[in-house]
Amino acid sequence: MPYPDEAQGFQVDSPETFTTFHKRSFPLKPFGEHDIDIKVEACGVCGSDVHTLSGGWGEQKFPLCVGHEIVGRAVRVGPKVTSVQPGQRVGVGAQCLSCGECKQCKNDNETYCPVLCLDTYGSTWPGTDLVLQGGYSSHVRAHEHWVFPIPDALDTTLVAPMLCAGITAFSPLVRNGAGPGKKVGIVGLGGIGHFGVLFAKALGAETWAISRTRAKEEDARKLGADGFIATAEQDWEVPHRFSFDVIVNCANSSAGFDLAKYLSMMDVHGRWVSVGLPEEEGQVIKAQNLIANGVLIGASHLGSRREMLQMLQLAADKGIKSWVETIQIGEEGLKEAMLRMKKGDVRYRFTLTGYDKVF
Repeated sequence: MPYPDEAQGFQVDSPETFTTFHKRSFPLKPFGEHDIDIKVEACGVCGSDVHTLSGGWGEQKFPLCVGHEIVGRAVRVGPKVTSVQPGQRVGVGAQCLSCGECKQCKNDNETYCPVLCLDTYGSTWPGTDLVLQGGYSSHVRAHEHWVFPIPDALDTTLVAPMLCAGITAFSPLVRNGAGPGKKVGIVGLGGIGHFGVLFAKALGAETWAISRTRAKEEDARKLGADGFIATAEQDWEVPHRFSFDVIVNCANSSAGFDLAKYLSMMDVHGRWVSVGLPEEEGQVIKAQNLIANGVLIGASHLGSRREMLQMLQLAADKGIKSWVETIQIGEEGLKEAMLRMKKGDVRYRFTLTGYDKVF
């Protein structure tokens, strides 16, 4: 394999064959002065990977190698790179580039850049027809702003899912004041939601897990939740009206979702922040359901470099550990991961390992 001009990875050719992976070589984007080449050692399996490959999020550019919870070693750094040294363990998340010059980029809002916002996989490199490929591969190449040094205290397998799922939960928590004296709810105890519980508790907030049934209550308590709400129960919202400062909605489905009851639990001007991206249409929002407590509804997209580094350091300092099951990367392992993720059969993330065996 003539790396660093090419990498090898596992690609899917269409939504109809989203569980069939083909090992191939493909070109990397042009190497820039601020770029870092990374030899991949592990990669989390994100729900985004399944939604993308299976067609749930619409048309994509196939063939495609997904994966954006990447951990590996820097094997080459550009002449202007200052943040990473060769041989250093680093991570890459779901975004790989922004313009770096606009108001948003200069104010730690680079994930909201309106000028240039490239996903780690599936985006077309500017000025070319080259489609970027992800971390189910031997190597990735990224601008140093989007490459994050990993603290030594964090295990490679456990830190990988933090690079997308973790930051997706962490950013809305810190931006909306989660901390001592605050009551925080996490809706949906899945891949993102379990990080929501872990990080809300680590930030010092009173943390409640909110799920349809009590099937995951024991898990929630082990993750650190102070309380648990099962929305299948009668009048589940009544004891909590006007009490939550922040609720982060991590649910992967909006089916049967009675939004008005959730919103009734918010304190005056409490904040309901959605980070889950269900494939179906979302809930109807009636103004009448907002007036009683003046609830504020919003959303959040990933998190800034500053927040990513803050999150990783918090995880290292507090000994936060993802709940992870490892899967050997390869055609069969990837098929298993896709099928089980599609069914929700994971508690609570997969990490692909064994890269040295196939590349």
